[in-house]
Amino acid sequence: MAKFILIGSGLAGGLLAAYLGRRGYDVDLYERRADPREGNIVGGRSINLAVSTRGIHALEQLGIADEVLQHAIPMRGRMIHDKSGNLHFAPYDVDPNKHINSIGRAALNTTVIEAAQRYPNVRVHFNHRCTDVDLTEAVCYLETENGQVIKARGDAVIGVDGAFSAVRQSMQKKLEKFEYDENYLAHGYKELTIPSAPDGSWRMEKEALHIWPRKSFMMIALPNPDGSFTCTLFWEFEGPRSFATTKTDDDVRRFFNEEFPDAVPLMPTLLDDFRQNPTGSLVTICCAPWSYKDKLALVGDAAHAVVPFYGQGMNAAFEDCVVLDECLAEFPDNRERAFSKYFARRKENADALAALAIENFIEMRDKTASKTFRAKKKLDHLLEGLLSDIYLPLYTMVTFTRIPYAEAARRARLQDRIMYAALILLAMSILVALTLLFR
Repeated sequence: MAKFILIGSGLAGGLLAAYLGRRGYDVDLYERRADPREGNIVGGRSINLAVSTRGIHALEQLGIADEVLQHAIPMRGRMIHDKSGNLHFAPYDVDPNKHINSIGRAALNTTVIEAAQRYPNVRVHFNHRCTDVDLTEAVCYLETENGQVIKARGDAVIGVDGAFSAVRQSMQKKLEKFEYDENYLAHGYKELTIPSAPDGSWRMEKEALHIWPRKSFMMIALPNPDGSFTCTLFWEFEGPRSFATTKTDDDVRRFFNEEFPDAVPLMPTLLDDFRQNPTGSLVTICCAPWSYKDKLALVGDAAHAVVPFYGQGMNAAFEDCVVLDECLAEFPDNRERAFSKYFARRKENADALAALAIENFIEMRDKTASKTFRAKKKLDHLLEGLLSDIYLPLYTMVTFTRIPYAEAARRARLQDRIMYAALILLAMSILVALTLLFR
């Protein structure tokens, strides 16, 4: 069997190693950071994950979904916090059993790495940073903790090393026709914390994704099993009210008291968290191709990083692993064709998800507070309940089905056109009827 060199033992890297190991391939997985199971998680950059149908399906194929979900908390809808402290709950779906699952990155990362290591043909090496890749020879150059550079040789290299992928950078440098585009949001993010109550319970509704929408910015909070919430403030980097202009403790205190007055009493470490946790950036990355001959391929954020507002980045990366595994099974003796088929199946959907994620940021920070928006969601659920065989809201298709992202986006646009046309027709019919009635 062929030997694969995988670069990056994050969520998708560990999962893909398990898939390849299960299929009998020889796998060496290299990671620049230390083993996350030893507590080496960098604080302040861990935006909690929302595992949903696509990700769960990928985990089920390896028999580890139940193992993962025992660390998760179901979130059945959005809990909207307005500036007066009033709460509005909006379920994600007409079916109360359909929910997304909040899980910490460390717990999930540990589970997929251990799933990969159950196969004797998979080896995991931490503290090895990839510095370069020889595309034609499938050789990776890796720097160890003590500065030594070693060579790892395989039949193929797969870059699963995130948005700032060293493997993709090697492709950019060495392929003449490599297309690459990156777009940063004007917003950054900062992680904050709502700790558990003294008895270990949650201080807010546990089974919800909490959102404080404030037009041009927002804060969210996801529940953790220990009773705490991981909060994330998404805010402009620059501007009259922004990360750039909020420097002192008084500035921070004033801003949060004005915008999130109901959250402040729940955040005793707010000032320390704001001061100490880094301000992260939010980037969308699109590139092509995702492979080179039969020697190299990209998976997950290395191929298509998206902003986190649809909760689909990790789910999409896991879906990449499923599709790549299927393509390798379809063309066991032609890896180049398998890589090409994988790209053909995933590229359009990755681009569609990137657009959907940006759109959902605008929806979450601006529209969720609107009565009109909430009425539209209720109408969506009503139509789904009445016409379940033919009408599915976009969020349901993206989150609770495995319909390809591009197909879901096209279908939602068509549904919206039909629905708006029907509403206009209904309004005109009522107007005509009233005109005839009072003639």
